Amino acid sequence: MDIFCYIVSLLMCFGGVVGCFLPVIPGPPLAMVGYLILLLTPAAAHIGWLTVLVLGVLVLFTLVADYIIPTLGVRWFGGTPYGKRGSIAGTFAGLFFLPWGLIVGPFVGAFIGELIGRSSVTDAFRSGAGSLAGFVCGLLFKLVVTVVITCYSIAAII
Repeated sequence: MDIFCYIVSLLMCFGGVVGCFLPVIPGPPLAMVGYLILLLTPAAAHIGWLTVLVLGVLVLFTLVADYIIPTLGVRWFGGTPYGKRGSIAGTFAGLFFLPWGLIVGPFVGAFIGELIGRSSVTDAFRSGAGSLAGFVCGLLFKLVVTVVITCYSIAAII
């Protein structure tokens, strides 16, 4: 039974890494569940509760970061509140056009939001680029957290 749990745990962790790139699969939560499955095995002796807590909090941050970081990117690139609201609206609208909608949605939303706010096309494009940069930063954050969880899982098994 332990070997079955190890295999399922590792499959979930590697599926979580893939899920960082496929918006249909929640990457970090899937990897975290894989890590928690190890608590049912003798590997639990090597897993500290503080580690579980810290990784769990990081996973929660990744879930929130998917929606917040593109908006921060708009702000860092000089966008107005119209661009921020557009980025948020574009993120949610992008959910209906998976997988590309999550990449293009915040960019288009920020761009259109800035145009509605009477910004120039150049400023609107800069705001959209900030949203895209925020998306890439959020993706990298999710990937790092998921890889760390996967490494902790492998270390607990070994």
